[in-house]
Amino acid sequence: MKLHLLDVAIIVLYLLSTIFIGLWYRKKARENKESYMLGGKSLPWYKLGLSDASDMFDISGTMWMVSLCFVYGMKSIWIPWLWPVFNQVFLMMYLSRWLRRSNAATGAEWLATRFGKTGPGVTGSNVVVIAFALLSCFGFLAYGFIGLGKFIEIFIPWDLVKAYVPFHVAPQYVPHMYGIIFTLFAMFYSIIGGMHSIVLGDMIKYGIMTVACVWISFIAAGKLSGNHLNVPDGWYSPFFGKNLGLSWTGIINEVNNKIKEDGYSLFGLFFMMMTFKGFFAAVAGPAPNYDMQKILSTRSPEEASKMSGFVNIILLPIRYSLIVSLTILGVLFYHQMDLKDAKGAIDFERILPAVINNFLPVGLVGLLLAGLLGAFMSTFSGTMNAAQAYIVNDIYLKYINPKASTKKIITANYLVGVFVVAVGVILGFFVKDVNSVLQWIVSALYGGYIASNVLKWHWWRFNANGFFYGMLSGILSAMIFSLIIPSVQLLYWFPVLFAISLGGSVIGSYATAPTDMTVLRSFYTTVRPWGFWGPVKALVMEKDPSFVPNKNFKLNMFNVVIGTITQCCLTILPMYLILAQKTSLIVTVAILVVTITILKKTWWNKFKDY
Repeated sequence: MKLHLLDVAIIVLYLLSTIFIGLWYRKKARENKESYMLGGKSLPWYKLGLSDASDMFDISGTMWMVSLCFVYGMKSIWIPWLWPVFNQVFLMMYLSRWLRRSNAATGAEWLATRFGKTGPGVTGSNVVVIAFALLSCFGFLAYGFIGLGKFIEIFIPWDLVKAYVPFHVAPQYVPHMYGIIFTLFAMFYSIIGGMHSIVLGDMIKYGIMTVACVWISFIAAGKLSGNHLNVPDGWYSPFFGKNLGLSWTGIINEVNNKIKEDGYSLFGLFFMMMTFKGFFAAVAGPAPNYDMQKILSTRSPEEASKMSGFVNIILLPIRYSLIVSLTILGVLFYHQMDLKDAKGAIDFERILPAVINNFLPVGLVGLLLAGLLGAFMSTFSGTMNAAQAYIVNDIYLKYINPKASTKKIITANYLVGVFVVAVGVILGFFVKDVNSVLQWIVSALYGGYIASNVLKWHWWRFNANGFFYGMLSGILSAMIFSLIIPSVQLLYWFPVLFAISLGGSVIGSYATAPTDMTVLRSFYTTVRPWGFWGPVKALVMEKDPSFVPNKNFKLNMFNVVIGTITQCCLTILPMYLILAQKTSLIVTVAILVVTITILKKTWWNKFKDY
């Protein structure tokens, strides 16, 4: 264990600060439901954007991305398109604004603005979106839980602790024990202080991570100076052909097995499938989790767009400076690290904690550990807040106690928070590793979500019944697929999953009458989407000839393309900088200057035109 007194003091100070934050905002959070769940919709966009970025800077994802960067080099920037990461660009350009105009508190409550509060399929659509939200939230909780445990295990070996634990813990469950301990801190400040404490906690964590990332970047650049990274040809290039084109034979042979297990050898096909799925996932809008809650917490639709754009700027350069720095140290000192798990197999997800534990100075270790613990806690608390909102707002207040007092609502939030954490922890015990649960969430579960949520924005005839059957068929198919298809192959089955869900959506919609035209007219005039809204548009124009329909489709899509290029540049910029790839760095900066100039004119200057 390489934790010195200074490192321990930094970590303890951070953990105590989270408790203080929860207690500080306890009174503020108890004012009313909106204050607890959405921060009273009073927080400025840059604070919410920083908080949202912090939620995405999670420990499990960072461990996974360091292992990707180690194995695939610059080509690793494309693999997070599995989420897809460019959904933030779609949100930034128009979808955040559409979502915030609803003035809802959760995704399920938003459905009432689209389908009405009564009618065929309305109850079913609410139930299925709540079920999806809870499944995805529980999945993310388990994902973060197991990643944290694997991380801590390297710094505090169980052999040093087991003498003080009054029960036996099998080696494979040691990460879970550590996960439980730190989960309790995340649970406390987020349950007690609500959205206000979550945002402040995220801001503190981001500040810590920024200092740590800059520090470690200088260390990595210094170690690299005068040394050569022993990596395969093509490692420094983000470009690829039909095949991956990377061979670690004679360098680190075990990496070839990792590439084979991941299923990314046919990288061209993988990229096409990932982009195909990613486009529809992005057009569907945010999934009902912490990202959606932050958008609904903004003060206005314009600030919602600004918040989503700000996430890219403050998240990517800092996060990827950490990722590439740890990768550099991992490659340089690979043969000095022990990456074997409890079963004796090499686990490349252990590169991040192994580098921190062995090659960083006192003080930086404490800062980085505090920041990464905070990364886990912010992701965990944001996800938990989203799950609380759905259970309390859309189940308890809608079906159990609609007239509940503020005191009862807050008490319900406390109890639900404990319940959500308990379920997430229990699920974590059944997770094999970070990548397996990640593949299930992004390839299977989200695959079943997409069709219905694309149609809800863009097709007037799509109704609550169609939403219910589209979501239900998609989620059930995803569950079945995840049981019979290996996780690395789930992505390639997305077209089948999408087709099943799309079929359920269309058949379900035509099986019942259209949504009440009054509801559709209200939605169309309030949210102002573009798409296939002809009959509704005609009715609105008949009643109000002065109404101006949304004609920004081409501009929005143009901005999405430019924004995605900008996002890629922001991702790869710190990598080229720290790797001292001067020519590539200059080209990246030049492209970035051009795209930002374009977006200033076509996006930022046109907020009033949207």
